[in-house]
Parts: sequence; C-alpha cells; structure tokens
Amino acid sequence: MEPTPAPQRLAPFAYAVEAAVVEDDQDLADGRLVLLHDPAGHDAWRGTFRLVTLVRAELEPEMAADPLLPEVCWAWLTGALQARGLSYGEPSGTVTRASSHYFGGLSARPAASQIEIRASWTPREGRTGAPDTAAHLASWCDLLAQVAGLPPAAAGDASVVTLPQRRDPQAR
Repeated sequence: MEPTPAPQRLAPFAYAVEAAVVEDDQDLADGRLVLLHDPAGHDAWRGTFRLVTLVRAELEPEMAADPLLPEVCWAWLTGALQARGLSYGEPSGTVTRASSHYFGGLSARPAASQIEIRASWTPREGRTGAPDTAAHLASWCDLLAQVAGLPPAAAGDASVVTLPQRRDPQAR
C-alpha cells in the first residue's frame, strides 16, 4: 500500500492510496481509495467527507459467467463496511465485468475476464466530528482481499499482514 496522487477538482482536500494483493509476484487484485473532504459539505454526499474507490481483479471464466456476480461483488463492499460496524450513507457505484479475447498476433494469449467495482459512500462522522477513516481503510482492505479470492479476515486477526508493495504499473 502506498500514497498516490489524489484528484484535485473533486473537493478542497483529498488523499489517495493504492494497494495490491500480490501472491508469488502475481497481482490478484488492486485498487485505489480516495478520501475527499469539503468543510462546506456537499449536498449529494449529505456530509463533509466522501470515500471513492476502484477495485479490480482478474477472474476465472466460470466465475465471470455467474449472473449473480455483480450483486455478490456489491455485497462484498457493503459487507466489509458492516463487518467492521461502520456507519455510512449514500452508497453508489457500479460493478463491471469484462472479457477479453485475443486475435491475430495476440491469439496465443488465453481469454481473460476482469471484475471492476467503482463505488463511493459517505462515512458517518463519529464522536470526534470526523469519520473513523482508519476503520474505513481496513474495511477497504478486507474488500480487496475478498475480491482477490482470499477468505474474509476476522477483525483483529493476527494472520492479517500488510499488503506488499505494488509492482511497477508499466510491467502490466
């Protein structure tokens, strides 16, 4: 996990991180999480903070063909937030699956399928007047792990380790 440039036009203040779940030098899933803050508030957010994410992973063709896959992926997101007892509102987003088939000079490549979750939600502010951003980050990491095919971790599970450094994006 590492910081990455945040979008500048969405809110007066923004911070972004990107992370990847890597096993044996292979990316299983990757994503970006952006925390937006507008002290004046934003009508669509119904708050002063907003979290925005993009999570993606390669899929087995059989899984990509499952007609319930989009609903399951959305449930992974909301379930990750609920599993940590987080209060949030105004969730919105899309779940997209894509398949690539290669031809001509690329025909030696096997067909590939990918899932992509684009979502945003408003974290509810706690007793301090600010949302528990650390807990929202942890739930996002839970989502990344689940999209990568890893079993959900129990909160406080000692077997959970820091995500490894992401490979060079040019190497993809």
